[in-house]
Amino acid sequence: MSHILDMIPARPAPPTSARALSGSRILGYALLAFWTLLGAALLWSMIANWDSDKIMRYGPRYLNGLWTTLALTFTSIFLGAILSLPVTFARMSKSKVLNIISYGYVYLFRSTPMLLQIFLVYYGLGSFRPQIEAVGLWWFFREAWYCAAFAMTLNTAAYQAEILRGAIQSVPRGQTEGAASLGLPKSVTFWKIILPQALIVALRPYGNEIIFMIKGSAVVAVVTVLDLMGQTRYAFSRTFDYQTYLWAAIFYLAIVETLRHTWAAIEARLTRHLKR
Repeated sequence: MSHILDMIPARPAPPTSARALSGSRILGYALLAFWTLLGAALLWSMIANWDSDKIMRYGPRYLNGLWTTLALTFTSIFLGAILSLPVTFARMSKSKVLNIISYGYVYLFRSTPMLLQIFLVYYGLGSFRPQIEAVGLWWFFREAWYCAAFAMTLNTAAYQAEILRGAIQSVPRGQTEGAASLGLPKSVTFWKIILPQALIVALRPYGNEIIFMIKGSAVVAVVTVLDLMGQTRYAFSRTFDYQTYLWAAIFYLAIVETLRHTWAAIEARLTRHLKR
């Protein structure tokens, strides 16, 4: 019987070959250096041209516009989430009538710009003022904020319906079959088994939709809603200082980054049982 007398000595790891600089890497480094220099130049410009009087004069307007943006966005997101539920069920229904109607709604609002939808609600429905006054809804459609919230709700509901539908259909069919074999009612199966798994899948797309709505809400400024972008346009029309738009960009960046980190924390919390 043979046996080992000496251990094989440790050997160093093989040397890594140096990566040659290709044209694409050189172009990437050049673009990165360009954007870094551009960002540094903008930062220096803001510091060099700092005007405390403008900040004191228009700062409260920016904060008011920030509140309007957040209120408009999260109101439409909340109402859109409620509206997306029946649309989702209609999209998955075996009824051809419900399926066609829900498909047409989703197709229409996902295939046209949100700015156009806001124009149609604010300016288009204004052409039917006598009819709207007859049903007592003119108080709603004469206000730009309500019209913007209404159009944004219809827009995000179409996207949220598709997000939820895709998430529900991604749950393996074996989950439903297993619940049926245990004799669980369909309502319990959906709310306790299917929907929790679907929401985990839909969590990140929902976060992307909220970020999209925050940035897309800037278009409401064209219908006289003084959100963050509307107040920025007002400040620029009085000062003609391009830094007013830089401050708006900083506000939007801060909102998106705060939401991104918050959403990542929520996702990590809800999916902690999936990590090994």
